[in-house]
Amino acid sequence: MKLYRGYILYMSICLGMLISPFCCGNAEAKNFVVVIDPGHGGHDPGAVGKISKEKNINLNVALKLGKQIKKNCPDVKVIYTRDWDIFIPLDRRAEIANNAKADLFISIHTNALAKNRTAKGASTWTLGLAKSDANLEVAKRENAVILYESDYKTRYAGFNPNSAESYIIFEFMQDKYMSQSVHLASLVQKHFRQTCKRTDRGVHQAGFLVLKASAMPSILVELGFISTPEEERYLNTETGTTTLANGIFRAFLTYKREQEIRLNGSSNTILPEDVPEPAQKEGSATTAIPEKRNVPQAESSQAAQRPQRSENAAVSQTEQSGIVFKIQILTSSRPLAKNDKRLKGLKNVDYYKEGGIYKYTYGASPDYNKVLRSKRSITDKFKDAFIIAFKNGEKINVNTAINEFKKNRNK
Repeated sequence: MKLYRGYILYMSICLGMLISPFCCGNAEAKNFVVVIDPGHGGHDPGAVGKISKEKNINLNVALKLGKQIKKNCPDVKVIYTRDWDIFIPLDRRAEIANNAKADLFISIHTNALAKNRTAKGASTWTLGLAKSDANLEVAKRENAVILYESDYKTRYAGFNPNSAESYIIFEFMQDKYMSQSVHLASLVQKHFRQTCKRTDRGVHQAGFLVLKASAMPSILVELGFISTPEEERYLNTETGTTTLANGIFRAFLTYKREQEIRLNGSSNTILPEDVPEPAQKEGSATTAIPEKRNVPQAESSQAAQRPQRSENAAVSQTEQSGIVFKIQILTSSRPLAKNDKRLKGLKNVDYYKEGGIYKYTYGASPDYNKVLRSKRSITDKFKDAFIIAFKNGEKINVNTAINEFKKNRNK
């Protein structure tokens, strides 16, 4: 009974943190703040391979990621939970992010399997209840860091990282940043797959204490498997760590740009795909112009036999003739089928492709007020939906489009 009360107390504290002033003020901040958390450190080595320790791989990639952001994004403030080999308690890592009123929290780790088992690839995790024993084991291993803290029983209200019963508290957590966290995780996996050419092990959920107490969109990245000799060698090369850091950096840029467009209608953040190159590289975007298509059916032999349309033909005549407003409801790194549960039963959904991401829209009309009413009608299903605008088939600043709409209406 005392242990159960401890769980409830700990859950209440964390819920209080999620609705506290930590989550306020970001819109007014001058800089976009990202906290990078290299997992483990000091007397906590993390997973140990034959030639290296996890703590050093995590720090190496984290510092390279931060350097990339600082170099290319002068409007971003980078904060590390540690930038050298030192032990930082889990709750202190989240506290650093909360105190900085961070816009993002990225925790970097390296995976491992016991009993000489091998596996390859990178995965990205968000907060949630583990849906499988394998996912639970990952959370147990990462949460076991609290055992290095002498007062962990008091600090974490009796939480036992090795007990499956302790994780019941995550069943009751409703993370208000879940959709943003999952979206960022999907972007990271997209670039691990396309930019880094790594095996994609997908996006998963599990009960990570370091994410539980972070009051902002948060992800935990598992770079690869230190327990697999081939993977460990790669994770200890200059090429490997630089490539992985670059993959996360590209995902960060896309996420930041999308958030700025959603909040402000425009963004000065430039994606690597938007920079003209003298020669087209494998895996890079072929065009910066948004593509509009119908929602694809699930893959089938019949779909494979359908004729391919040109990108210009995919743009509707309505868009070609002037301004069109739409509601962007979600994004995905891969095409969705018409019956995909993420569309929540919404019909007549279209998508366009930008920066390698499929962006799904609803309610196209030249009448801004009509689209605004449509947006209000789906708010219960898509609370993060926002209005975008196209002119002559090209995406434009939505505020510019609204002003032009008002001007034409008053003529």
